[in-house]
Amino acid sequence: MRFRVPFRNEPRFGTGETGGGHELERRRVPPGQYVTDRFPVLHYGPVPSFDRDSWDFRIWGLVEEEKRWTFDQFRQLPTREVVADIHCVTGWSKLDTRWEGVSTHEVLRHVQLKPEARFVLVHAERGFTTNLSLEDFLREENLFAWRYNGEELTPEHGWPLRLVVPSLYFWKSAKWVRGIELLADDRPGFWESYGYHNRGDPWKEERYGG
Repeated sequence: MRFRVPFRNEPRFGTGETGGGHELERRRVPPGQYVTDRFPVLHYGPVPSFDRDSWDFRIWGLVEEEKRWTFDQFRQLPTREVVADIHCVTGWSKLDTRWEGVSTHEVLRHVQLKPEARFVLVHAERGFTTNLSLEDFLREENLFAWRYNGEELTPEHGWPLRLVVPSLYFWKSAKWVRGIELLADDRPGFWESYGYHNRGDPWKEERYGG
């Protein structure tokens, strides 16, 4: 299954708006961003090692029963492909990136949330975390990806698993993810604790503070 994420100011069919390529590209890029064909590698600390035998993915917190998958079990979940523009808080945007993996909806389908669950704390290797509202986490285009542009992710870009949340600045798309914790109250993640915006909407330039 392939899903293309509409960009924020995409003309609707029947409006008579066509425009040139540069104008359409401009509409896809949030304020303060520039388009690049490169895919910069940005992360805090060294790239973690991967051990297939010990790797697992967990869901815990405000769920009726915790869930755990081994690497092979997780790779057997139903997959989808998403084509989306991504935007880094450092200023670059990359258009039409293609990701393959398991949707966030599919992952949560395997647990029963408690009524008070409203936020998600994403846990990654080396203690890295990032926070999302449950609404932002469950957007249709979000997925836990292991392929980018038809090839397995490289370790520098998050192999064996990274979260992809195209609607928010790309630090929310955590690399090397190992699990998610369901919470009743929001809890700032790693970069949010150091002054990054709590939500990170690129169209509102929610880079720092807030």
